[in-house]
Amino acid sequence: MKVLIILTSHDQLGDTGSKTGFWLEEFASPYYHLKDTGVQVTLASPRGGQPPLDPKSHEPDFQTDATRRFDDDQAAQLELAHTAPLAGLKAEDFDAVFYPGGHGPLWDLHNDNDSIALIEDFIAAGKPVASVCHAPAVLLKAKDRKGAPLVQGKKVTGFSNSEEAAVELTDVVPYLVEDQLVAMGGVYQKAEDWHPLAVIDGLLITGQNPASSAAVAQALVKALSELQG
Repeated sequence: MKVLIILTSHDQLGDTGSKTGFWLEEFASPYYHLKDTGVQVTLASPRGGQPPLDPKSHEPDFQTDATRRFDDDQAAQLELAHTAPLAGLKAEDFDAVFYPGGHGPLWDLHNDNDSIALIEDFIAAGKPVASVCHAPAVLLKAKDRKGAPLVQGKKVTGFSNSEEAAVELTDVVPYLVEDQLVAMGGVYQKAEDWHPLAVIDGLLITGQNPASSAAVAQALVKALSELQG
C-alpha cells in the first residue's frame, strides 16, 4: 500500500511576524503509524524540499512518543527535508492521501490547484482522503463529480472555533476552519476542545485537533485494509 502525505510550504503566521508551518505531532504520529503497518509513504509539499515546521509544535509541552521518535530518526528527518514537489504527482500512483495540519495549510494548500486536483482524483478513484486539525481546509475548494462542494452533506470535523479562540488566533487566521466547513455544506462534528475526534464519512476521514492525529491514522489504515479486501 502506498500513501501520499502532503505538507504545507507556508511559514508566515498572517502579519504577526511569527512563523508557522506544519504541526509536528500531526505529521509524526500518522507517519509512524503508516510505516509501522507496512505502508510505503511518500512525502510532498507545494514547493518541494524542506517543509516549514511550526516552531511551537516543537516545544516541550507538545511532545509525544511519536515526536520524540522523529527527533531521534535521522532517516525520517532526511526524508522530510526532501519532499517531492506537488506538481506532477498523480493519484493513480497511490492508495490514499493524508494531510497533516498546522496553520500553514490555511494559506497555501487551501488554494493549491495541484492539491485540489489530486483530492478530486483520489475521491473519483474511490481512494481515501484524510486530514487533521487545520488541514481539512484543503477540502474546501474541492468538488465532487457533479461539481458540488466535496464536503457538502458529509460529516466532517476540523479545528473548532473555540480551539482557535483558545490559542488566540481567531483574528490572525484568514478564516475559521469550522465556519468554512459549515459554509460549504459540511455536517460539522466536534468533541470537547483538545479531545480526540476522528470522523469518517465514505472516503473522507477528518480529525479535529492534534490529539486526533493517531485516531485519523488508525482510521486511514483500517480504510485501506478494507479496500484491499
